[in-house]
Amino acid sequence: MKYQKTSLFLVLSALLLFSCGKLPGADARKFPADPKERVEQNMRAGKGFRLSEAVGKSARGGNFEFASSNALWRATLDILDFMPLASVNYSGGIIITDWYSDGNTSNESIKVSVRFLTNEIRSDAIDIKIFTKSCENSMNCKVFESNENIVQEMRKEILKSATLYKEKSDEEIQEANKDWTYPDISKKN
Repeated sequence: MKYQKTSLFLVLSALLLFSCGKLPGADARKFPADPKERVEQNMRAGKGFRLSEAVGKSARGGNFEFASSNALWRATLDILDFMPLASVNYSGGIIITDWYSDGNTSNESIKVSVRFLTNEIRSDAIDIKIFTKSCENSMNCKVFESNENIVQEMRKEILKSATLYKEKSDEEIQEANKDWTYPDISKKN
């Protein structure tokens, strides 16, 4: 106990003695009075960071292609237009349908989930899962993932439709820009 009191006294004494000294760089004359100028000075000196720079450029609203200009997205929505949609998140890259049953089979329904891995039109750009729910009665249902053949057929149809959208979009862009010429900057006004 005696050693603890002595060591506490020494630590406190050292703190008091060293706190009387001048802190390095604490001269108020070297810092601007305006807080914005101080922030800028500290940023130039490398003594801080901005949250938007730390997170990346996406913190300022992001750079998204809209669904109307994304051929893969449009094609998927066209293929699934007969099914009710449960969740659609373009920025998250996912479409989930609700359970769907045609009028013929009341005890069987399907649900489709499409996840977009890239905006490029490629076979590995989308991850499709199709689930089937079979019910003997309203309380006894079994859900299982459908076979790969149905998934491959749906992927093929989506990619085919997306390719057509992309070609049409490219033609429209070429048509809109066919009369455009570069301005002549060599002439002075």
